[in-house]
Amino acid sequence: MSKTGHKFDSTILREYDIRGVVGKTLHPADANAIGRAFGTMVKRNGGKQVALGFDGRLSSPELARACVEGLTSTGIDVVEIGLAATPMLYFAVWHLQTDGGIQITGSHNPPDFNGFKMMMGKKSFFGADIQKLGEIAAKGDFETGEGRAEKKPVLEDYAARLLKDVKPGRKLKVAWDTGNGAVGVSIRAVVDKLPGTHFILNEKVDGTFPSHHPDPTVPENLKQIQAKVKKEGCDLGIAFDGDGDRIGAIDGKGRILWGDQLMILWARDVLKQRPGATIIGDVKASQALFDEIQQAGGTPLMWKTGHSLIKTKMAELKAPLAGEMSGHVFFADTFYGFDDALYCGLRLLNIVAAGKESLAEMRDKLPQLVNTPELRFDCPEERKFRIVDEVKARLKQAGAKVNDIDGVRVSTPDGWWLLRASNTQAVLVARCESANEAGLERLKTDLKAALSASGVSLPDEASAHH
Repeated sequence: MSKTGHKFDSTILREYDIRGVVGKTLHPADANAIGRAFGTMVKRNGGKQVALGFDGRLSSPELARACVEGLTSTGIDVVEIGLAATPMLYFAVWHLQTDGGIQITGSHNPPDFNGFKMMMGKKSFFGADIQKLGEIAAKGDFETGEGRAEKKPVLEDYAARLLKDVKPGRKLKVAWDTGNGAVGVSIRAVVDKLPGTHFILNEKVDGTFPSHHPDPTVPENLKQIQAKVKKEGCDLGIAFDGDGDRIGAIDGKGRILWGDQLMILWARDVLKQRPGATIIGDVKASQALFDEIQQAGGTPLMWKTGHSLIKTKMAELKAPLAGEMSGHVFFADTFYGFDDALYCGLRLLNIVAAGKESLAEMRDKLPQLVNTPELRFDCPEERKFRIVDEVKARLKQAGAKVNDIDGVRVSTPDGWWLLRASNTQAVLVARCESANEAGLERLKTDLKAALSASGVSLPDEASAHH
């Protein structure tokens, strides 16, 4: 065992992943230490082999090399799948039956960020696991050995697996926007084998993201695909985040369908085969999602926000489908239960291709509610959870109807409002939803009052970033 410890910048070991600014808080030496500590954990777990992939950021190849060196120095063998979207790495872990996986990715963050998403066995590696990795590195408590690294392409097998769940139906015209992110690697292998006509935007993987930022939950980033759908008369458009585990979609009229609206369509579809099944949505999702799951004969469950938390709950309950507002969606009915946006896109095409209605018509028939975007406002790290607790205590005392699975979600005759602390940033997150504008205003007034009693003021709509 080698005993030289490694200390990480305190900001990079986060709840669901490791993430930092390259050259400032994250360096190749950190990637090496992550490899050594993770390899050590895999080995002590009785494992021998780890799959590793990386996204299209400029810093990714260098961090990947350092991480592979760290892993092999513990005696762990590494299967390198090369440049890939995060779900392709998850697939490699299942397909090659490795004992864990590491994806080097900055997800949808600005170009100077990068990070690591990990799996231990087939499970998410997060929270306490990440803290433990930091402790092993700090002590220099690393295993040693001589592992081998080999390159193994999985693109063909991955594409074939995704295509296996494509159902015959009417031919569609579809625009796809990979946003110069890592899905550019796999998009052709899948889309070229689909019926219909397809247009791919920003396919070239480019870590500087020249066209727009790869985050499909921000309307600004969907303008290009909206224009393409309009120009070509497409049935729908599908967009991805930088590492391909979150999806965005627009209908033929160029309107955005949010994560919870898409979830309603997928839930109805899954429940046809799996009546009564539990389907999970996160606390930010519309009440309409939970009502519609119920109406379609399913058992709705509201759970905490966070892809690792949802994946874990899903496995525990054997739920066939789960999803969150941010576009992380997990199918476990005929798929592996991890978040693969390209796969989700194919499942959406199946629904549209099988029906007589267009996606726009389906959207028009969904419950039409009004809501605020996700309101995020700065709050000191040490205060954020405490404020939520104070608000919760007052609400319960007042006899309000509160779900406190993740922050507070308060139901009133007007609808609901949510206040929670972000797990990853020094911010509070709020959201309100009602059947009409007047109800929404009343909910916002309730939220403001709840916050001001803790000395916090809700920023104006204008200054809220979605």
